[in-house]
Amino acid sequence: MKNTPLFSPFEIRNVLLTNRIVMPALASFLIEDDGTITEKTVEHYRRRAAGGPGMVIVEACAVSPEGVVSAHQARIYHDRFMEGLSRIARAMKAEGAVPAVQIHHGGRQTSARVIGRKPLAPSPLPCPSIRGEVEPLTEEGIRDLIKKFGDAAERAAAAGFELIEIHGAHGYLINQFLSAFSNIREDGYGGDISGRTRFAREIVEEIRGRLGPEYPISFKISAQEFVPGGLTVEESIEILRILVEAGIDVVQVSAGNDATPEWISQPMFMKKACLADSAGEVKRALDIPVMAVGRINHPLVADHIIRDGLADLVCVGRGLLADPEMPVKAREGRLEEIRTCLACNTCMESIFRKGRVECLVNPALGREHEMAYRPAAEKKKVMVIGGGPAGMDVAWVAAWRGHEVHLFEKTGELGGQLLLGAMTSYKREFRNLIEYLKRQVNKHGVHCHLNREVRASTVVDMDPDVVILAAGSIPVFPDLEGLESRLVVSVPEALNGEGVEGRSVVVIGGGPTGCEVAHHLAEGGASVTLVEMRPRIGIGIETVTRKVLMKSLEKHSVRMMTQCKPKLITQSGVIVVSEEGEERFLSAHRVVMATGTRPDDTLYDEIRALGYTVHRIGDCREPRNAKDAIYEAAVLGRSL
Repeated sequence: MKNTPLFSPFEIRNVLLTNRIVMPALASFLIEDDGTITEKTVEHYRRRAAGGPGMVIVEACAVSPEGVVSAHQARIYHDRFMEGLSRIARAMKAEGAVPAVQIHHGGRQTSARVIGRKPLAPSPLPCPSIRGEVEPLTEEGIRDLIKKFGDAAERAAAAGFELIEIHGAHGYLINQFLSAFSNIREDGYGGDISGRTRFAREIVEEIRGRLGPEYPISFKISAQEFVPGGLTVEESIEILRILVEAGIDVVQVSAGNDATPEWISQPMFMKKACLADSAGEVKRALDIPVMAVGRINHPLVADHIIRDGLADLVCVGRGLLADPEMPVKAREGRLEEIRTCLACNTCMESIFRKGRVECLVNPALGREHEMAYRPAAEKKKVMVIGGGPAGMDVAWVAAWRGHEVHLFEKTGELGGQLLLGAMTSYKREFRNLIEYLKRQVNKHGVHCHLNREVRASTVVDMDPDVVILAAGSIPVFPDLEGLESRLVVSVPEALNGEGVEGRSVVVIGGGPTGCEVAHHLAEGGASVTLVEMRPRIGIGIETVTRKVLMKSLEKHSVRMMTQCKPKLITQSGVIVVSEEGEERFLSAHRVVMATGTRPDDTLYDEIRALGYTVHRIGDCREPRNAKDAIYEAAVLGRSL
């Protein structure tokens, strides 16, 4: 792809990008709770810059203490943060990427728990997701914040960043002023488009006045908010015309706000490059460079956006978390080596739940130093039992380090439980992970033994130094009368279409697997009822994905019954009992049991009794998600 449009140079004012790939500002939260930037933070950005993008924009830096959205957010409101930010800028510059930074204020999209006071907002309207009282900004308060944005811009330039991006999107403070959804002011900072844009315009003018005519300024906008009264592309173009006149040089066209997070970090339900068309509308209307963003997870997708004239630059965020070397691999034509982002949103979920970024496909994210690959001091014969994601990952990592690795899989295909998950329409991209792991297994010389079910005698015959049991899990059914009914099918049988197409199906179990099966069958035309004993359907599914999945289940008329459990399976349906003891009969042609799994660790004690060193990983140790299994495998593979 070296000579494609994606890898042609591009200039923003006097700053030259070697190619059209930009890593947008994406929260890592690899920041100490006092705002300190550590070696881990610097290494995170150095790795992304070293992978070959033209520009990397450092995550949103708060311009004021009350604008912080998390204790682990980057900050730029005091000179004490300069040294750490300078280290990041120098590291990225040394790797050949243009160092840029985003400046930001959370407005109402934070909480008193984080900032110790009521959040600031343009109007007395609370954040739809966080809720809680807010404090409307006075005109004096607005002028003070404009000055703080200017101060932040000066610090950023002094720290060595060559472009500044103003965060005017995603429901944060500037977006709150721009949108009638969140701004109901009646003074000069509200009302029509001109009034609602005034705050953003004055920030741009302040920064342009401070940094002079040649310093590049970007503005990130949610061109569509997908809420009643929210911004549309047409209205956003009018806003951007005002901001171009005020001094912006480039615009990043995003979408969504605090009420529509699925458009900020799009789950795998959404098509690739789902916002590129709106970027194209902006590009046709304005005479400044445009950056597209939104599920651009592969260089070929990015290149098509440039070729089709929809944008001048493409933002690849989660894709560079998944594989920081994506640009250089693409430029060198090594597309098959790219570890593709799945849009599973593990990265976003981990930020909100753990306060740090993690990735399903890249367990080294945020742990680059401690999870570096190092040759093994002592070469060993390693036997891995189970060819699912955990087994494949530990196998290739151990082989890379120099061990002789034998991978046993009882079926004829590697992939394990991921093969099942990838059968559903919205999770088909999991096939990319399976294929990536297969390629790594082959590349690093793992000896694969397919259609080989391992017994204790097999281990004795192999006589390894280390055994790794990654045999996965097996289904667990409740103690329920009628399980032998001809109606009952397992999850694999249901996904393979065992008599379910276009028929009436009851799915027992409304967790992640049950929801995926119900959605898959409903898409295929079945009439589906989903039964869950807990108060909510979809517990355990990533938040944004769950929101979109629930809407899709409703769209496909899936009947969802909570706080109910099955009592009896008959030859024509299921009797369920509500929490109040009320019995109901659900007619069905098939009953799918999606009621959980237990570790398949039968061999563990036998192997230990033989005196071998044995480790359990993945579902074989404890049923869990693919991210945890792969991380556990990656750690073990590096420690052998």
